[in-house]
Amino acid sequence: MDLRHLRYFLAVAEEAHFGRAAQRLHIVQPALSAQIRALEDELGTALFERSTRKVALTDAGRLLVIEAQRTLEQAERAKTLVQRAARGETGVVRIGFVGNALASARLSEDLAAFHATWPGVVLDLHEMAPSAQQEAILADRLDIGYCPAFGTAFEAKLAVRTVGSWSWEVAMSDRHPLAKRRSVSVAALADEPFIVYAAHGDDEGQVAILRQVLGKEPRVAYKMGSTLSALALTAAGLGLVLAPEPVSRIAIPNVVYRKLASRGPKSELVVISRIGGAWGATQRYLEMLGEPAV
Repeated sequence: MDLRHLRYFLAVAEEAHFGRAAQRLHIVQPALSAQIRALEDELGTALFERSTRKVALTDAGRLLVIEAQRTLEQAERAKTLVQRAARGETGVVRIGFVGNALASARLSEDLAAFHATWPGVVLDLHEMAPSAQQEAILADRLDIGYCPAFGTAFEAKLAVRTVGSWSWEVAMSDRHPLAKRRSVSVAALADEPFIVYAAHGDDEGQVAILRQVLGKEPRVAYKMGSTLSALALTAAGLGLVLAPEPVSRIAIPNVVYRKLASRGPKSELVVISRIGGAWGATQRYLEMLGEPAV
């Protein structure tokens, strides 16, 4: 029994006439009669009482009318839901991010822009380290990731889109001697203790950045799992934090931000996704961001 058989059956039941039903379905009457007989043979019971004057439903036929209507309505609903999901109108986009993505406002701006266009899509956010984002995307546990580009090696199966670039600043306690300066030089930072972001034990990216900026192996005092926890230790005077300029928008008591007097590498924020793996709502989100870098 397939959906076509049910549609033919309902047409005959509603018209109470094989000829009118055939016209409505745009098929010839003998073909319609053959389809109904095939359905009756499959069910093992008559669905209609036939006479030269009328076609009436049997008890089994009246029962099938109810079930056929429910089945066709559910099939149409399923078709509509799948089509809407394919167009990106519904579904879920699973997004990983690092704290800096939120501080820069780029993540929140993207979320707001996407929601304004596709309000029926659920945005599922997860804060996680860059390496964890890559692993989750490749394992299909995540669709998109916002993470820093510098100090991160990306898998060949990932598409990478640059969505922001900023200068580095140094966060420090307002009691630190360097807080009196408007900017700090690399030389002044050479022997300072640093607090690095190391969610899930992943600190290699941050250490690589410090190594590049300082031109030497950094002195790492603490490894923290979030940007806020790192800034909390900074406020206590236990070390400095090298952070992208947008992080200075996070107002923490006893913490000041000073520009890094260096023309070194920029802090870049990228969006990563699986190559060829986007569909529906995720594809619409990536289209909003534009083409990835070649």
